[in-house]
Amino acid sequence: MVGIGILGCGTIGPLHAEAVAGIAGARLVAVADQHLERAEEVARGAGGDVVARGDLHGLLAVPGVDLVCVCTPSGTHAELGCAIAEAGRHVVLEKPIDTDPGAAERVLKTAAKAGVVLSVIAQHRFDEGLDRLHRAIGAGELGEVVLGEGRAWWYRTQAYYDADAWRGTWALDGGALSNQGVHLVDLLLWLLGPVDSVFARSRTAAHAMEAEDVIVASLRFASGALGALTVTTASYPGAPETIAVAGPEASVLVESGRVVSWRSARGAAEEDGAVGLPAASAARGSRGLAVDAHRAQLQDVVDAVREQRRPAVTGEDGCAALAVVAAAYASARDGGDVTVA
Repeated sequence: MVGIGILGCGTIGPLHAEAVAGIAGARLVAVADQHLERAEEVARGAGGDVVARGDLHGLLAVPGVDLVCVCTPSGTHAELGCAIAEAGRHVVLEKPIDTDPGAAERVLKTAAKAGVVLSVIAQHRFDEGLDRLHRAIGAGELGEVVLGEGRAWWYRTQAYYDADAWRGTWALDGGALSNQGVHLVDLLLWLLGPVDSVFARSRTAAHAMEAEDVIVASLRFASGALGALTVTTASYPGAPETIAVAGPEASVLVESGRVVSWRSARGAAEEDGAVGLPAASAARGSRGLAVDAHRAQLQDVVDAVREQRRPAVTGEDGCAALAVVAAAYASARDGGDVTVA
């Protein structure tokens, strides 16, 4: 059995605890949060003999912790991941891998040196419709993909950003693209391959915060395909996120992880019909997420630990998504097309 610890018991930590409960070959051993009462609440909810601690040091001291899920503010992910890897434990970082590309590179190198598994949460790759689309692109069913688009017109109240001092700050969170839209960035990279350059415009339109709450970005992929991202947390009341991909042989639209349109020159079985089960959307908040996709990714990580292989979503994948986010922010700040590092 792989023993799992969870660091951070605010919004997303309890979802990780619920996901772990349904994983084969693993068990939740300990949880930790700087607000100990949060950790104790999650531990009680998990049942059994789950231990609650107040910090990472206490979590790592609990016998049987082999892997730690980091569910703290984004700007702390890499530093904590390095400490966990140096302690010889495997690491799962919630998205994004960090807010600082340099810190992301450090955790990548630290995990490699320690010989531990490092994964970054990108759970929507495990949604049924997106997995099917990925396999279809790989099989050439769309022909050479020419266009990819990601859209997240979500809604967050001012209270969401006021709930914690780190929310909406450049150092620890970032804005709509870094926090919410990074899922779309990861999916477009997974489906269409590396991005060469980005041009973006952004603004802070509806919230009192440092970072942006609306951003539009144009992407040029290494393959020659073009892409577009539109992300906001100021679109009342919030709508399900979409991914659209087009090629000369087919075009596909996926909404909340479910194929809603698949038009094919080859006569696909489905046209303009819902295909697959819908994944819950975080359009109105993280508590709207379904646990299934997180559970599927964490199962893959546990299997990777047991089988001594790389996970389906790697630290390199997290760095790649962050590099695109950083390029978009640089473009929005300074103007012009920015090459992705």
